[in-house]
Amino acid sequence: MSRQSALRNPEVFMFDQAVETLPRDALAALQLKRLKHTLEHAYANVPHYRRAFEAAGAKPESLVSLSDIARFPFTLKQDLRDNYPFGMFAVPRPQLTRLHASSGTTGKPTVVGYTSGDLDRWASLMARSLGCAGALPGDIVHNAYGYGLFTGGLGAHYGVERLGCTVVPISGGGTERQVSLIRDFGANILCATPSYALNIAEVAEASGFDLRRSPLRCGVFGAEPWSEALRSNLQDRLGIKAVDIYGLSEIMGPGVACECNVMQSGLHGWEDHFLFEIIHPETLEPLRFGEVGELVITTLTKDALPMIRYRTRDITRLDDSPCACGRTHVRIMRVTGRDDDMLIIRGVNVYPSQLEAALVGLPGLSPHYQIVLTRAGALDAITVEVELAPGTSCDDDTRARKEAEVRHHIKSLIGVTCDVAVKGQGEVPRSQGKAVRVKDERKTSS
Repeated sequence: MSRQSALRNPEVFMFDQAVETLPRDALAALQLKRLKHTLEHAYANVPHYRRAFEAAGAKPESLVSLSDIARFPFTLKQDLRDNYPFGMFAVPRPQLTRLHASSGTTGKPTVVGYTSGDLDRWASLMARSLGCAGALPGDIVHNAYGYGLFTGGLGAHYGVERLGCTVVPISGGGTERQVSLIRDFGANILCATPSYALNIAEVAEASGFDLRRSPLRCGVFGAEPWSEALRSNLQDRLGIKAVDIYGLSEIMGPGVACECNVMQSGLHGWEDHFLFEIIHPETLEPLRFGEVGELVITTLTKDALPMIRYRTRDITRLDDSPCACGRTHVRIMRVTGRDDDMLIIRGVNVYPSQLEAALVGLPGLSPHYQIVLTRAGALDAITVEVELAPGTSCDDDTRARKEAEVRHHIKSLIGVTCDVAVKGQGEVPRSQGKAVRVKDERKTSS
């Protein structure tokens, strides 16, 4: 079935075509109607929002236009922790069909919940996202996102089924088996973090299986920032189109936005369900389309957990220019990093994704790397650990030459001086899900 015929099939895309190509004025009118309801719902049912709205001097009836959202307070991840576990829910606990939660490694976990209606909308949005990425009804989708309390695996799973595809619910880990099943089942679509997709590619190559000759044609990659250089690497090694998908548990999970397989340039944010803003991360003032700042999202159709002006900490910009695919929804351009992940090295602001962009594709290096932070006196220091490409000599002279080359390359592109440690093949840790790109040893080295 072609994408065009699928869009005309009401049993598969009954929510898609009419909404994805709505004129901007009609889309804004729909957003305003849903935003008013969301503010009323949050104010009436969530004590936190009632207090926050009143402290800001804003009530639901204060909203007349979409721009009035700037009068309302932001929601932070800490607000969910302060109201742990169920204090942010706008429906009675027995009405919740499912709970997800973060790992809570840095404090109390953040808990998110869904009514049956929320889950239905989430499945529809994930199906829309997968269709936008290039998946078709009947495709076999190999789902290597983690299942469990992490929203990635189950979020993708139900979207795959809603689209009318066959899902392989393998989750993360056991990479050799993943490769075997991709080969044996003839998967068409791979869902994974980009770092884990890289691991799959490497294991397949080591086993002699050429994924470029398999039925795989598309990878839907998300849950961590990644660079254009890594996209190019994955496309070359897997023989696919690598498409970015965006989401976060506090807002819904995966499926908040997705790149189209036509342009692969910016993620279409589903504005019939979410209101997107860009603010200056320090002054908190709203920014215009095209200006780089922090992404803020307000949910428009969530029952259990409405989020009002949630600060994602993701640094990006919004683009409302026409897309060749015909969709009218604003595009969220590639996230370059998080403002709470920014590193300040000798006075220079650096995002880990900038380092990835500088490293991936350098001759003689594999795309595996790790950033190690230490403290030298009163200053932070950074060591970039990179791995030699297979077949590259590992003698001391080669390592020293490559370290100097990488150090100079990073200094030229980013302007930061760092140490570089070149490792042998397999010495940089591999991802089994979300990659740990930054290893912070500053407390132990101070």
